[in-house]
Amino acid sequence: KNIDYVYYMRALSYYEQISHEGLDGKYNTLALKNLQQVINRFPNSKYAKDSSQKIILVKSNIAAKHMTIARFYHKKKKYTAALNRYKIVVDDFSETKFTPEALYRISEIYFSIGMIDESSKTAAILAYNYPKSKWYEYSYNNLFKKEKDSIFSKTLGRIFN
Repeated sequence: KNIDYVYYMRALSYYEQISHEGLDGKYNTLALKNLQQVINRFPNSKYAKDSSQKIILVKSNIAAKHMTIARFYHKKKKYTAALNRYKIVVDDFSETKFTPEALYRISEIYFSIGMIDESSKTAAILAYNYPKSKWYEYSYNNLFKKEKDSIFSKTLGRIFN
């Protein structure tokens, strides 16, 4: 009769074992899988809405882990590894608060390695989707002003102004 509660409690047992993004992610995966199962099996249950909210938090935790790793690689100038992690955040965890920063960092890396067109396209995506974000402001202040006469700045000039 209360099978939805049983599934929810199992999901919660995994969810509550997540302490921070620095861990291996085993409980993130298990919590995500079990919370999704509550929603899929019992969409009208009183536990479905809470499961949805917890999924957002678990995904944010996973995205935070990817961002931490990406920043590490970025700092070490391992640009391919950093780009791959930032792209995971943008592609798989776009609903999290980390997406604007990931877009900014992707644009920054592209600019650093001379891929000006890709950098400006990524900055344009950031500007369009997150115009009030501090990462948009950083993009404008840091990247646009670096190369006033470059193709990059001309493209961004049309976007930002």
